[in-house]
Amino acid sequence: MTHIPPPAEELRFLDAELRQLDARRAQLLARRAWLVTTLQPIRPLPPTPPAAPRPEATAPSVQNVLLLLGGILLTVAAMVFTLVSWGHLGLTGRSLVLGAVTLAVLGAPVALLRRGLLSTAESVAGLGLALTALDAYALHETAFTAADGVTYAAVASTVLAALWTTYGTALTALRLPRPAALLVARFPLPLWAVAAGGGPYAITTAALLTAALDVVVALRVAARPVRLVAVVCAFGTGGCGVLAAGLLSLDAAGPGDAVRAAALLSLAAAVALGGAWFASRPGLAVGTAVVGGLSLVAGVGGVLRVSLPADWTVPAYVACGIALSAVVRGSEPVRRGLTRASAAVQACAVLWAVPAVGVTLLGPTIWAGRAWSGAPSDARTAAALDPFWPPHSVTAPLVLAAVAVVLAVRGTEWRPHALPLAWAAVIVLPTALELPYAVGLSVHGLVVLALLGFASRSATGLALATSLSLAFLSLAAEPATLAVLTSLTVLFAVAARRGRSAPLSAAASLGYATALACAVGASAGRPPEQVALLVLVVPAAAALLAPRVSDAATTVAVETTGAVAGLLAIALALPDPPLLALSLSLCAVIAAGTAVRPDRRAVGYAAALLFVLAAWVRLAAWHVGLPEAYTLPVTVPALLVGALRRRRDPRASSWTAYGPGLAATLLPSLAAAWGDQEWTRPLLLGAAALLLTLLGARHRLRAPLVLGGSVLVLDALHELAPYLVRMADALPRWVPPALAGLLLLALGATYERRLRDVRKVREVLGRMN
Repeated sequence: MTHIPPPAEELRFLDAELRQLDARRAQLLARRAWLVTTLQPIRPLPPTPPAAPRPEATAPSVQNVLLLLGGILLTVAAMVFTLVSWGHLGLTGRSLVLGAVTLAVLGAPVALLRRGLLSTAESVAGLGLALTALDAYALHETAFTAADGVTYAAVASTVLAALWTTYGTALTALRLPRPAALLVARFPLPLWAVAAGGGPYAITTAALLTAALDVVVALRVAARPVRLVAVVCAFGTGGCGVLAAGLLSLDAAGPGDAVRAAALLSLAAAVALGGAWFASRPGLAVGTAVVGGLSLVAGVGGVLRVSLPADWTVPAYVACGIALSAVVRGSEPVRRGLTRASAAVQACAVLWAVPAVGVTLLGPTIWAGRAWSGAPSDARTAAALDPFWPPHSVTAPLVLAAVAVVLAVRGTEWRPHALPLAWAAVIVLPTALELPYAVGLSVHGLVVLALLGFASRSATGLALATSLSLAFLSLAAEPATLAVLTSLTVLFAVAARRGRSAPLSAAASLGYATALACAVGASAGRPPEQVALLVLVVPAAAALLAPRVSDAATTVAVETTGAVAGLLAIALALPDPPLLALSLSLCAVIAAGTAVRPDRRAVGYAAALLFVLAAWVRLAAWHVGLPEAYTLPVTVPALLVGALRRRRDPRASSWTAYGPGLAATLLPSLAAAWGDQEWTRPLLLGAAALLLTLLGARHRLRAPLVLGGSVLVLDALHELAPYLVRMADALPRWVPPALAGLLLLALGATYERRLRDVRKVREVLGRMN
């Protein structure tokens, strides 16, 4: 009987069958699409039409270039006509040509503007302006030949400026006439001043008034081209005027000239500040306010300069700059500009004082070559014995202190910058005032003490710089050297303990302790090689202190400084080999003590090297010539270390474990045996090499086997060499070539077997460790 499933089960069966049919249908459709694509012929793609060439210039640009070139060519033609062909016409012809051409060209833009040809009108108007200038020149050459050239130029520039301004105002659509008139307006006032016989003050006044006119035009005229030209002209003409007024202020020899120059600079400041007050752009306002502020400082400072001694010139300018920052008023851009002007004055004053500070800090280094030659009379002589002391630098401390006070009261963000200036003011004070030598030392020491009280890295750096200068300065006298080095050692040690830049302070303390050790030895009259033993106290102290320091950076600084002190001790002991060996041994003991710490195990290698070097130096001092005496102290520890490594890591290569130690003795001994005429050394070397070879074969170690066998063979060849030479001399001349030929034949006949033997030897060596 047929089994009919329940409806739910039958529905699930039908759904599964339909899903299988859909999947099979999708596969067949994909296969059909691929077959259709394969059977269709390949049709070439239609060719892509070439892209149309893109124009590199727009039509208005081309038009403007053509008009500009046409105007230039016509202007050149007019110039040639005026300069060359002018004399061929009579007075009537000249007048007719002059009037007709100028009126025609100046009137043509009216008709062109009616037709909407603005660019053409601009070009023709430019030609007309050029013709008016040529007309002025032509009138001078024909009708006004007797007139003064400067006066005529002043009149002509005035007339041209007025004419072009009127022409541009009448034809407001044209952009060229009014900027051109503004450019020509540069010349009338200065030319009138020259024509009237005015001196540099009058000419400078004319230039500044012209700049004032430019500022007014830039602020009042709405046309953008006119404003742009006015701004450029104001900066150019005003800059020249300010520069000229500043030079006049610097060249002023008396109060009268200085006051006149100050009046010019005040005029320039008024023009600049007026422009800054009404300027619409903040950046432009700040720039002009800076110029105005500097002009005021230069003017007032110039008056003070001629009224005070030369040493007070810079303080006078600084006082003016500080006063400028105190009376700042006006809009925000103006205040910012005046503040920047004041800062610029103070910065220049600080730069002026830098040479005096540099001489104070670096000048004492000359005492390194004149140690303990006698204390100088004053601090300036001690600091500037050879270097050049800057003139008029007596007031450098006052300038630095004043700028430091300004920075301190300006705000919290500026106070960190006041510390270096205050430091410079204090340390340069004894040098500038030529205070006694002892006072200079005391001031430097107090500065170091005060700076170490600040918990900042910059203060510690300044303290270190001051201490270095103080250390060199103290070299002039023996008691000063000992006292200063002792004080610096203690001061920096206390600073390091209190956490005041501990790495730098600890290193400085150990460094000054090293210098103190050298100074004490020299004071006791000991030679440098004996002083080396005293210097070694510093590395020993560093090795004892380093484990007790919790800060890792301070630990590294202490250990590094101690290592440098150890190197210095070794260098001092170089002339005396016995003391050098002792110094090396003591350094090795210190390094070995450091290597006991778990985190400094690597220092043990340095300790071993120092011990070996100490042994070598001692042997050399005893005039020991046996190479084994120098190599065995290296070989024995190296073999012990290799054995320990092999015990910890049995897979370690014998070349790494034993190769360096064996080669350190075998190779020098082999070289000595080849040059030794006795039989003792070759015999002992051969016996040692044979023993190494047997040990290597017994324990299957490659390094002893290869090194021992190679040395044994070479040693045997050395012993057989005399007999081989005698035998070669006894044989006939044809025997060596015959033996060589037989050898080659034998090698060729047994070549394959020899290759197999070589492979077997290589496999045997490869299985060894």
